[in-house]
Amino acid sequence: MTAPPARRPTLADRGIDGVTLLVLPAALFVVLLFVYPFLYGLLLSFAPKEGGLLGNYTRFFSDPYMYGTIWLTLRLALPVTLLNIALSVPIAMQVRHMKHQRLLTTILVLPITLGTVLVAEGLLNYLGPQGWLNRTLILFGLIERPIRLVHNYWGVFISLVITGFPFTFLLTLSMISGIDPALEQAAATLGARARQRFRHIVLPLIVPGLAVTFCLAFVDAFSVFPSAVMLGAPAGETRVISFAAAQAAFEQYDYSYASAIAMIMAVVQFGFVGLVLTLRGLFYKGPAGGGKG
Repeated sequence: MTAPPARRPTLADRGIDGVTLLVLPAALFVVLLFVYPFLYGLLLSFAPKEGGLLGNYTRFFSDPYMYGTIWLTLRLALPVTLLNIALSVPIAMQVRHMKHQRLLTTILVLPITLGTVLVAEGLLNYLGPQGWLNRTLILFGLIERPIRLVHNYWGVFISLVITGFPFTFLLTLSMISGIDPALEQAAATLGARARQRFRHIVLPLIVPGLAVTFCLAFVDAFSVFPSAVMLGAPAGETRVISFAAAQAAFEQYDYSYASAIAMIMAVVQFGFVGLVLTLRGLFYKGPAGGGKG
């Protein structure tokens, strides 16, 4: 009589969790597409054409025309992010009770499917000197000469609001829709008005999630590029930091300097995200994802 064949050891026998291995493809994806390019860019930024190890960074911060791009970008990104969140909350509060919520939500998020370039082209046709808006206002005698709404700060600002609003709206709607209606109903039976219910029930629950929404929307707005070129004044008031990096890479062919600018851009973004999440952590101790509190 022959002995039965030995059982092949499983991953569990070797102390390896098979379910955990499912994370490996995603981890490999992140390393190849995000971690490796970031580290490569970081190392490249310390290999300037001229100067020492910090030559690129010294060059950037010694040129007011270059380090001024940080302020010009913040001047766009911060107001746009705050405005999008301020618009998203009241609209999401109304949309959650509507009968045709899906249809209205689809209409509101439509700009995010068009892309920034297509939105910019549409705004050029609509808000340009010969666009529909100016021609209509002149036709009805409301203005004598076209209003300048493109190729300046406001053109980029409007474009960022249109493309960024759907993103903040979807996140805000998901947070507000997840709040148990019984909480507001109980407060209403006790005589709380709509404003009081929002202030004392809804707002405390969504503030942690709004902090995360702010971070994501701010990073998206801070990296603006197509809108700043097509609708702004890239040589003047909308010379954002991403445009400065593109100029260094594709006009000066100085990839090391462009990498340094990209690293500075990342540091500013990480700084604001870290500040907001730190403030959020003072009031909220929960999952990092931060849906409703």
